[in-house]
Amino acid sequence: MRSHLLNDTTADRYRRSVTEGIERVAAKLATTERPFTGVTVDTLAPRIDRIDLDKPLHDTTAVLDELEDVYLRDAVYFHHPRYLAHLNCPVVIPAVVGEAVLSAVNSSLDTWDQSAGGTLIERRLIDWTNERIGFGCSADGVFTSGGSQSNLQALLLAREEAKPGQAGWEASASYGKLRIFASEASHFSVKKSAKLLGLGADAVVTVPTGNDKRMQTVALAHELERCRRDGLVPMAVVATAGTTDFGSIDPLPEIAELCEQFGAWLHVDAAYGCGLLASLRNRHRIDGIERADSVTVDYHKSFFQPVSSSAVLVRDAATLRHATYHAEYLNPQRAVQERIPNQVDKSLQTTRRFDALKLWMTLRTMGADGIGQLFDEVCDLAEEGWKLLAADPRYDVVVAPSLSTLVFRYIPAAVTDPAEIDRANLYARKALFASGDAVVAGTKVGGRHFLKFTLLNPETTTDDISAVLDLIAGHAEQYLGESLDRAS
Repeated sequence: MRSHLLNDTTADRYRRSVTEGIERVAAKLATTERPFTGVTVDTLAPRIDRIDLDKPLHDTTAVLDELEDVYLRDAVYFHHPRYLAHLNCPVVIPAVVGEAVLSAVNSSLDTWDQSAGGTLIERRLIDWTNERIGFGCSADGVFTSGGSQSNLQALLLAREEAKPGQAGWEASASYGKLRIFASEASHFSVKKSAKLLGLGADAVVTVPTGNDKRMQTVALAHELERCRRDGLVPMAVVATAGTTDFGSIDPLPEIAELCEQFGAWLHVDAAYGCGLLASLRNRHRIDGIERADSVTVDYHKSFFQPVSSSAVLVRDAATLRHATYHAEYLNPQRAVQERIPNQVDKSLQTTRRFDALKLWMTLRTMGADGIGQLFDEVCDLAEEGWKLLAADPRYDVVVAPSLSTLVFRYIPAAVTDPAEIDRANLYARKALFASGDAVVAGTKVGGRHFLKFTLLNPETTTDDISAVLDLIAGHAEQYLGESLDRAS
């Protein structure tokens, strides 16, 4: 079994095996005609259940043949221009090369003596991102597994910073006095983080949005004032720069003013909108982000990186001390005096992949302008898609795009029952997915079912959007026709 270990004696086998795997994937990418095959759980699950994991095949080619049957053939391929569903981007080749390198070397980014240059590369990328945000020289941060973890860590820091010196806080007070303010369009991880941080069920105060799906600052001011009046502590305001459903960007400058006025930590969840940090034309859309205390970025959403690649950034590096714990066997206190850069000192994770290498490879190959150009292209595509939907009498579109998301609903001319329209839209999405011709997402707006395009592929065209809209309408009309037949 030692022949499977990657080392100096197996380098040739490693090269052959990885090359064979790459060739399989390349062949799939070159020949995939639809984003999905339409396979069902009932069809695929028995194939996987039949595999006896205690009886290995002992041959890479045989394993790849089997993988074709249980995964590669039926995977959902985000690179296809008619994958229009979730916040999944096609990835750039330099990042995939970085993924291959980091997996093989297998550095762990918790301590210097496990990563050396990897530690310094991650730190340089954190500095680069902070420069793009507009933070000063006191800023810092760390790579994370994704936006949910980044939001959790940011709110942990906010919780700890809220305790001392805050009006209404007493040494014996419980976390029950702390309040987090987030818009009704914010990510679910805000509420999940509050629960994980031991705050009460009512700790997150939901602030309404306007017709543009941005947080209403007048309502936020009212809630902050009420919080102070009730003797509670405004722990944090979470502003979103790119909501999951609408791509909407909260009014960051106005929210920053309110946070300063009420002494609240400002966290900007820019997991989606962080692509604007590299934008050539649209950076102004997130002006005010430099006033945040912490920022979440997901490079694996709008920097075209493979999962996972995220970071949490802070304006004041000292606040990261709240995530620090010294273990004698790992990062003893003396290492700080010796100026040894252990990244575990600022991370919620211990063992951690060298995900930063993917972004490093991308920047060194394409440059930030290359990333920004791709993101600008999908934002432009969303504008064109908005015009198509607004001019199409078959559809009702919710709001003009701030980034690259469109939320819309099929509206049949002859049907007025909202519940029946809901069912037609649900059916159309399910039928489209089953066909494999395209993949779109869904959500609820005002209690009603809507469909959603998340446009993150610069290869997608307006012709693709038009074709998918026709497919959706066809499936919805089929459902309504069958529904009328059943009722007659």
